Amino acid sequence: MRIWAKEFKDNHMLRDMTVEDHSDLTRTKKVYAAIDKICVEFDLSHPIWLEKNIKEFKKNAKTRFTGDSFIDSVPFDFLEIQVLEEDL
Repeated sequence: MRIWAKEFKDNHMLRDMTVEDHSDLTRTKKVYAAIDKICVEFDLSHPIWLEKNIKEFKKNAKTRFTGDSFIDSVPFDFLEIQVLEEDL
């Protein structure tokens, strides 16, 4: 599985990273592990999965976390995560 994370501010991408996980974990655990790595790399608290995020991610394999999803204030408009490649 490959997940792409991007931070956006004023419609400009500030930074991005890709996380790969080829372990035998479940899809959900791979997503949570990827978010752990992203939060460490971007020095962020973990986002809260709101109902909107869960629905978007299930439907499109992509979601955006806005400032409301974080306990701390964040220097961007939203963090987007997207599954680029699923394990077969």
